[in-house]
Amino acid sequence: MSISEVTMTAYSILELLSARFGDEVKTNEVLAPYTSARIGGRADILVSGQSADNLAAIITLLWQEGIEPVILGGGSNVLVSDKGIRGVTIINRAKAVRFDEGEVPSVWAESGVVFSNLANRCALKGLAGLEWAGTVPGTIGGAVYGNAGAFGGDMAGSLTWAEVLTKAGRERWPVEAMGYRYRTSVLKRQEREGIVLAAELKLRASTREAVTATMAAFGERRKSTQPPGASMGSMFKNPPGDKAGRLIEAAGLKGRRVGNVEISPVHANFFINHGRANASDVKALIEITQRTVREKLGVALELEIELVGEGMETSGPGH
Repeated sequence: MSISEVTMTAYSILELLSARFGDEVKTNEVLAPYTSARIGGRADILVSGQSADNLAAIITLLWQEGIEPVILGGGSNVLVSDKGIRGVTIINRAKAVRFDEGEVPSVWAESGVVFSNLANRCALKGLAGLEWAGTVPGTIGGAVYGNAGAFGGDMAGSLTWAEVLTKAGRERWPVEAMGYRYRTSVLKRQEREGIVLAAELKLRASTREAVTATMAAFGERRKSTQPPGASMGSMFKNPPGDKAGRLIEAAGLKGRRVGNVEISPVHANFFINHGRANASDVKALIEITQRTVREKLGVALELEIELVGEGMETSGPGH
């Protein structure tokens, strides 16, 4: 395909999206403000999905045109290339929530809902079960996709079912269909293809005081052990029987910097953006860390974050 044909294709897609979704479509948009690390180049085309229905309509239209979009929710657990993202990027703004406070309480939430906000809403209603998520960054969609977890809880233990958009249409997947393992799912492993639109999570009746107290204790623990500042969250998965942060510290890498990116002196599994950092510096520091830990300790660290965009190794949509 020639350069002129590529340009015409991009222009045609822009026209198609603009005709259907109007002001929700932007071009040449800087992605750094949409990520928790405040890093990332420009998106050729950026579309905001304002509901699960809207999100499904955008993705279905793109799939019909043979286009695979990149989807960002809260922008945590993802490193966006300095060169940006070619094609179409979707920002997930689907944030509807419905509570069932009956005999067996539950909450249904669209995939763009910020998980920590949902956990706090449950606490105010005296509904237990999501206390572990009170400090988890990112969205429900990202949590379902990556089996997010903290403080002994995780999505595998909280999810009842997820609504997933596939090429065959909208499907309801029970938790068993997600194929959950530590910080991964069939979607993240690319064993099945689909986009999370919404999820139903299990809750338990309790009291506002009890749930709030537990969440406050978790919050204090998080503050005392994890650094403030712009980061992607945990950089590497914990190897079986060990902690990535401990290994990085044992390798003598705490405080190591490349440009304006630093391995946090507080917790070595967090890389902090000290301002105007770029993705290439983060990637260089990732490679230094993996190589040093492997050479000194014989352990291969596996990324928990995903690398997205031009010139990066991509392993699926980020959230």
